[in-house]
Amino acid sequence: MKKDIIIPEVENVFLAAVQEWSDDFMEKVWYAYLVNDSDFNLDSVMVVSKAFGTIDGEMKKTSILRHAFVEVPAVSVVKIEMIEKSLLVLNNEFMVTFFIGNTLYDKKFIFKSNLISENNTEEVPILFVEGVMVK
Repeated sequence: MKKDIIIPEVENVFLAAVQEWSDDFMEKVWYAYLVNDSDFNLDSVMVVSKAFGTIDGEMKKTSILRHAFVEVPAVSVVKIEMIEKSLLVLNNEFMVTFFIGNTLYDKKFIFKSNLISENNTEEVPILFVEGVMVK
């Protein structure tokens, strides 16, 4: 039975954390983006995010946030949410689910604790700015 289930692999879709200036906070803050670097539109996109980990020996976790996008066009990006700076020491997990045609895809992306920093940036495709990517 299990061998009959085909789980499609997510390709050319990834997450990026990009630092941008915020007038609200009067400093640079990190934003998570969903990057669709494929030739296909992503339909009915659902992103579920949370952060978890240990701070000073105590287990911490955030509440779960959910975001829905009707469509993410081919070769485009969509801003998901701001990543608060106190959460950078935790693992930031994003579960992304979407359709391409009639096929359902899902993938878990995790920014490991302390991964999101200016020391780990590289150029993000499509955005052409420096950011931290997880594929």
